[in-house]
Amino acid sequence: MLATTNAERVVALPPESPEGFDVHRAYGEHGGALYGFAFNSTRDGDIAEDCVQETFVRAWRAREKYSADRGSQRTWLFAIARNVVVDALRARARRPSPVPDEHLEGDAEPRTEASAVVDRIVIHCALATLSAEHREVIVAVQLDGLTYQQLSERTGVPAATLRTRMFYGMKALRDELTEEDHR
Repeated sequence: MLATTNAERVVALPPESPEGFDVHRAYGEHGGALYGFAFNSTRDGDIAEDCVQETFVRAWRAREKYSADRGSQRTWLFAIARNVVVDALRARARRPSPVPDEHLEGDAEPRTEASAVVDRIVIHCALATLSAEHREVIVAVQLDGLTYQQLSERTGVPAATLRTRMFYGMKALRDELTEEDHR
């Protein structure tokens, strides 16, 4: 387990494994360089600190796999750090970035009853261009809130077929609505 402070990351692990991996010494020798590598990769000090901490946790857990014959301790730690940084960057990419409220205000037109009626008419007309099978799935699932399984039981059509109809129906509906915007 690692304990952290704002000033410095402190490793609170047993100092040596049977193979001689001394976490305290390794942290003292390589912690700063690993932090620099992580910071240059992420451009975020907090994430870089977390990456260094996770690097030493993974190193401690895999200490029996380390062999000085295969490479230096520094090389081994940097290989672990590279994987940790890649994981951190992927995790950060999956999280949506927050949008300040001032970007949301004023971008959308105020919703009026008249515009809602127009939208319903446009959607109704676009739905009318679809085949009966596609329209049935879209209305039942999207508007009526049925699951594919419930619709399958009601119609006798396999759920997988209904999903396929939904996919192609929604694609055709999007195309129709996009075409309507250009008219």
